[in-house]
Amino acid sequence: MNKIKVVAFDADDTLWVNEPFFNEAEKQFCILLEDYLTHQSISQTLFKTQIDNLPLYGYGIKGFTLSMIEAAQKISRGTVNNRVMDQIINIGKDLLTKPVDLLDDVEDVLKELQAKYKLVVATKGDLKDQHRKLHKSGLGAYFHHIEVMTDKEVIDYEKLLKRLDVKAEEFIMIGNSLRSDVLPVLELGGHAVHIPFHTTWLHEHIDHEIVHDNFTTLKKLSEVKNLLL
Repeated sequence: MNKIKVVAFDADDTLWVNEPFFNEAEKQFCILLEDYLTHQSISQTLFKTQIDNLPLYGYGIKGFTLSMIEAAQKISRGTVNNRVMDQIINIGKDLLTKPVDLLDDVEDVLKELQAKYKLVVATKGDLKDQHRKLHKSGLGAYFHHIEVMTDKEVIDYEKLLKRLDVKAEEFIMIGNSLRSDVLPVLELGGHAVHIPFHTTWLHEHIDHEIVHDNFTTLKKLSEVKNLLL
């Protein structure tokens, strides 16, 4: 840990609330289409459609909205009416105007770490929406660099490290996703901290335990100070 120079934070469900808004949007979607299938079957169809579309749309609200529209067509076998389609589009638009609710102790942690490290946001999703949330959060001044990534694979972190001119062993990533915030960073030789959030998108789950010298799990963000200060 004494080599660390850059501390990177995931944004959604690490700095501020995100996934609960998507969960609520999915519930609304299921209600709109419940005449066709059970809510469970609707959710499964939507999830598969999202995963199939990731190579085209990437992550974020706009891709989610397009996937809802496509899933509605599949579920209804092309019979869904324009009124329902309008409501689906409005679900997506509503997501783009959600408030930015900071998680506990975020600003306190950033303020203390800023005195010793370069702080970075390393997140994925829609560029415009993530910049909107960062602006509304009031946290922008704490960060040396903002990176909105199309994905969080090893190659994406390699590019980030190159832009920051930092070695992997000098970099630590903090986030709520084992798949996106931990595994690729460990593979590069960096450090990673997992702070679980009470709800996480199914796609971000992994089916094995991580045992690694550079890996730490914490219960809450405030514990990062004990690790790094």
